[in-house]
Amino acid sequence: MVSAAFIGPGTVTACTLAGANFGFALIWALIFATVTTIILQSFAVRIALVTRLGLAEAMMRTMGSPVLRIASAILLIAALVLGNAAYEAGNMSGAALGLEAMAGGALPFGNGPVILAIALLAGAMLLFSKPKWVERALISLVLFMSAAFLLTFLLTKPDIGAILSGFVPMIPDGGLLTAIALIGTTIVPYNLFLHAASVKERWSSEIYLPEAQTDNAISIGLGGLVSITILSTAAAALFGRGKEITNAIDMAEQLTPLVGSFATFTLGAGLFAAGLTSAITAPLATGYIVQEIFGNSSHMSSRMPFKIGAIIVILSGMSGALLGYKPVEIIFVAQIANGLLLPIIALFLLKLANDRTMLGQHSNGWKANVLGVTILLIVSLLGVRLIARALGWWP
Repeated sequence: MVSAAFIGPGTVTACTLAGANFGFALIWALIFATVTTIILQSFAVRIALVTRLGLAEAMMRTMGSPVLRIASAILLIAALVLGNAAYEAGNMSGAALGLEAMAGGALPFGNGPVILAIALLAGAMLLFSKPKWVERALISLVLFMSAAFLLTFLLTKPDIGAILSGFVPMIPDGGLLTAIALIGTTIVPYNLFLHAASVKERWSSEIYLPEAQTDNAISIGLGGLVSITILSTAAAALFGRGKEITNAIDMAEQLTPLVGSFATFTLGAGLFAAGLTSAITAPLATGYIVQEIFGNSSHMSSRMPFKIGAIIVILSGMSGALLGYKPVEIIFVAQIANGLLLPIIALFLLKLANDRTMLGQHSNGWKANVLGVTILLIVSLLGVRLIARALGWWP
C-alpha cells in the first residue's frame, strides 16, 4: 500500500522530466528520498506497533489542552483532505492518460467515463471490501505497475555505467528545482498515517516489529526502484534529443521510434496502474485519519467516520478531474498542502518517537535522532521552497 501511495502520476511525470532533461544525473535524489522515506516510515511503524495507536490518534493524545487538541484535529483534517483531494484529481486524470497511451491516442468517449469508473471502483473497494481484499488488490496492481515500468526500462537498453554515475550527488545546471521535485514527490505526508494504520491492523503486537520494519524497507525500496527505472528509461530514450516533454504521455509517444509501440503500451499501463492505486490510497489514508480522530480506531474500515473521510476525497478528486482543471492548478494546491504538512508532521513524528512514556525502550536512540533532526531540517527547507514556488515568490 505504501508503494502504491507514492508511485502516482505525479511521480511518473517528475521522474520522466528529470530523466529527459538531465539524464541520469539526479538518480541520487531518488536514492536520498527513498532512504529518507524508509526512516520516517520506520518511526511511524514503531509508534503504531508499540502504542497500538494510529499516528493521528497518538498525536491527539500528546495534546495536553482540549482546545489545542480540537484545533490541531481541525487543522490536520482540513489540510489532509484538501491536499489529498488535489492528489486524487491528479491520480484519476493520470490513470485516464495512461489509458490514452495504451490506446495510442485520445479515447473515443473522452476521459469523463474513465474518471467516473475509477471513482466508482475506488469507492466500492473502500466501502464494501474487506481490508485484506483492498491490500491484495493493491499488491497486484503494484506488481503489475512495477513489471510494466521495469519492462519498459529493459527495452530501452540503458547504459549501466551511466546509471551508476547518477549515484554521485551533483546538481546539473538548472537541475535544483527538479531535484527538489523528486524528493517532494517521494516523501508523502499522508503515507505516514496510512502506514501506521495498516501495520497496526496487520500485526498484533510489538514482537513483530522486526518483521514490520523489514516489510517497510522492502516496500519503499521497491517503490524507489520503480522511480529510478522511470527516470532511467526517460534518460535513455529522451535525454539529449531536444524534444520537449511536458508529461509522461509525451514520453510514451516519444518512445515509439526507439523501441516500438510495445514500450508505449507498457508505460501507459504502468501510468494507469499508478493512477488507480494512488486513487485508492489517498482516500484510504484520509479515512483512517478521520476515523482515528473522531471514532474508535479498531476495525476502521467498518466505521462511519472512515467512510465519510474517504468519500469526501473521492468525490472532491473526481469533481476536480471532471471539471478539467489544469494540472498546474491541481499541483498548486497540492504543493501548498504538502509544504505545510510535511515539516509539521515530521516534527510531531520525531517528538512521538522520543516519547518514553508511550514507547519505553523502543523510543529513539541518539543515532535515530541525528537522522530524524537532519531529515526535519531538510523537509522544512523543502516545505518553504514548495510553498514559495507555488505562491510565485520563488521562480
